[in-house]
Amino acid sequence: MDRMTPEQRHRCMSRIRSKDTKPEQVVRRMLHALGFRFRLHVKHLPGKPDIILPRHKKAIFVHGCFWHSHGCRVGGKPPETREQFWQTKFSRNIARDKSAIQQLWQTGWHVLVVWECEALDPDKLYDTLTAFMATSTAPDYEALAEQSTFYGMAAEPSEPYATPQP
Repeated sequence: MDRMTPEQRHRCMSRIRSKDTKPEQVVRRMLHALGFRFRLHVKHLPGKPDIILPRHKKAIFVHGCFWHSHGCRVGGKPPETREQFWQTKFSRNIARDKSAIQQLWQTGWHVLVVWECEALDPDKLYDTLTAFMATSTAPDYEALAEQSTFYGMAAEPSEPYATPQP
């Protein structure tokens, strides 16, 4: 049972942004401080990456932990109402992300996924971004067959929506 009326729910959901989110702004500020210049939301690339660095042929996606089903504390757990709807939505989001990343890899782009929860830790984010920007050779993407390794270090848990351990 939803605690909000349909009008209240509509008003809340309509205010959720897909661009220029706070985690995305944090990543952009840090990249800029590192001396990199970039473009935003380039429509002609698969998945419309949040940030691209064309000179370096690198793309960065900044994923919200809830919407992309990360399974961490920041993303929380899925809503208890309309469970089938949410399960289907999250599954489609993950499949779309995977497809977009594979298409970018196949066209020679280096791809990084930064999770919302990673953007909360400036030191870890700095290390991640500097390591990503320092690499010039593409990793062996054929070895990344499993979804749990697909997103790299900050991958989805093996069990979706696992309750975080304190």
